Amino acid sequence: MSEKLMHRLAWVVMAICIAPMIAAVFSALSGNLDTWRNVLSTVLPGYTYTTIALVVIVGLSTAVIGTTTAWLVTVYRFPGARWLEIALALPLAFPAYVLAYAYTYLLDHPGPVQTLLRNVTGLDPREYWFPEVRSLGGAALMLTIVLYPYVYLLARASFRQQSVNAFLVARTLGYSPFKSFCLVGLPMARPAIAGGVLLALMETVADFGTVAYFNVQTFATGIYQAWFSLGDRPAAAQLSVCLLAFALLLAGLERIQRGRMRTAGYGARFEMLEKPRLRGVASFMASLACLLPVLLGFIVPVAMLSMMAVGSGQNLFSPRYQEMLQNSLMIATVAALLTVASAVLIGFLARTRPTRSSKWVVIGAGLGYAVPGGVIAVGLIVPMASLDNAIDAVMESRFGINTGLLITGSIWLMVAAYVVRFMAAALNAFDSGMATVPHQFDAIGRSLGYPGFRLLLRVHLPVARASVLTAFLIVFVDVMKELPATLILHPFNFQTLAVQAYRLASDERLAEAAVPSLVLVGFGLIPVLILCRSIGRVDSPRSAAGLGIAIKSG
Repeated sequence: MSEKLMHRLAWVVMAICIAPMIAAVFSALSGNLDTWRNVLSTVLPGYTYTTIALVVIVGLSTAVIGTTTAWLVTVYRFPGARWLEIALALPLAFPAYVLAYAYTYLLDHPGPVQTLLRNVTGLDPREYWFPEVRSLGGAALMLTIVLYPYVYLLARASFRQQSVNAFLVARTLGYSPFKSFCLVGLPMARPAIAGGVLLALMETVADFGTVAYFNVQTFATGIYQAWFSLGDRPAAAQLSVCLLAFALLLAGLERIQRGRMRTAGYGARFEMLEKPRLRGVASFMASLACLLPVLLGFIVPVAMLSMMAVGSGQNLFSPRYQEMLQNSLMIATVAALLTVASAVLIGFLARTRPTRSSKWVVIGAGLGYAVPGGVIAVGLIVPMASLDNAIDAVMESRFGINTGLLITGSIWLMVAAYVVRFMAAALNAFDSGMATVPHQFDAIGRSLGYPGFRLLLRVHLPVARASVLTAFLIVFVDVMKELPATLILHPFNFQTLAVQAYRLASDERLAEAAVPSLVLVGFGLIPVLILCRSIGRVDSPRSAAGLGIAIKSG
C-alpha cells in the first residue's frame, strides 16, 4: 500500500467522522418552521436552563476539588499522601450513571441510610427532611465525583512542573502558604485547570444515563424523548444541533486552553524538593480532603454495588447474561480494532506529511470526543434510514423483494458511531507514543527501502506498540460503557451490559442492575490502572491533557 493511498484513506476516515454532524445539521434544517417554533416555545428554554445550571455546578465543583487535591499531594507530605496521589484517579473507572444507581439505592427512601435514620429516631418519613438524590443537585454531584480527576490530573501535572523559586519568594515576602498558592501557584496552573474543567464539561453535556435516571431534563434527554417517546424526528434533530453547537464551543475552548499549556517558569521543580510535612489539624484536614473524593467516588459505590449484587439473584454465568457479555465484548473488540487502525492511519499521515491539510484531518477526525453519543446516533440514523427506505422501495417495485432495514437494523451502524465517538481517544494515545520517536527514524526507514505502509509496519508500529495497545484498551472500555448511542442504535435482538443496566435501573430494579454495573466498572478499571501505573511519568500539562481526553467515559 503506497503512502498516497494511505493518505486518501485517512481523508475518507475523517469524512466519515464529520458526516454525522453534517447530517444532523441538514436533518434539523429539513424540519419546518412550525417544528422550530414549537421547540423554541416549549422545551428549549427548560433544557437550556437545566443544561447551563448543570454545567456551572459541575464546572465549579470539579475545579475546586481537582485543584485542591492536586496542590495538596504535590506540595505537602501528610498521612496517606503517596497512595492518595494514585487513588484520586480511581473514580474515572465509574460511568456516572452507574454511580447514580449505587447512590440511589443508598440514599433513597427505602435505602439503608434513611431506614437507619427512621429506626434510630423513630420518626415517620413525613416528619423529617432528607435531600432528594434524584434531582439536579444529585446529578451534579454524581458527575462531579467521576469527572473531577480530569482537573486533578492536569492541575497536578502543572504544579509538578512549576518552578518553586516564585513560591519561595512569595513565602520570604511574608505571604502564608494559602496566599502564596492563590497568588503564585494558581495563576501559573490556570490554563491546565481550565483545560481539565472544559473536559469535564464536555462529559457533562454529553451525559445521558445519569440525567435520564434522575429525571433531569437536559438536551441529551430531550433528544431521546423526542425520538422515542414522541416520535418527532425533526425535533430530535433540531435539539441535536443545539447540543452540538454547545459541545463544539466547549471543544474549541478546550483546544485553545490545551495550546496554552506550557511549563511555567524555570528552576527547581516542586517534585525535586523536599516537601514540607503537615502536622496536627492541618495534616488531618489534608488527608480528609483527599480521602473524601476517593471514598465517595470509588470505595462507597463499589461496596454498595457488591452488596446489591450479592442479594440480587442475578447470575452472571446464566445463558442470558453470557449472551449480553458476549455481545458487549464482540462489539467493543470490533469497534476498538477499527478505531485504532483508523487512528494509526491518520497519525501516520500527520507525521509523514505535517501540512496544514493533514492538521485539519486530525482535527476533523478528533471532533467526535466533543460530540455526545446521542447527536452522533441521530446524525447516522436519519440519513441511513432514508437510504434503507429508498433501497427497499426500489427492490419492492422492481423485484418484489422486501429488504427491510439493511443498515439501520444492523450492528455496523453502532460500530460506525463508536468509531466517530472515540477516534480522538485512540489518536491521543497513539500520538503520545509516537512523540517519543525521533523523526530521523522515518528517514532511516526509507533509506532501508521501507516506504509507505512498510514504514508504518516495520518502524512505527514496533516502536509504538505499547501506545497502540493502550489505545485499543481505552476505546474497548469506552465502547463497553457507552449508553446513549447504544440505546438509540442497537438492534432489538442485540442487548449489551450497558443497556441492561440502564433498563433494570429504569424499572427500579436497582439490585439486579448492580451485576452488569459491576462488570462495567471492572472493565473501566483497566485504563485507569494503566493511568495509575504511569501517573508518575506525566511530566507536562499538555501530555496530561492528551491522556485525559484518551480516558474519557461515555
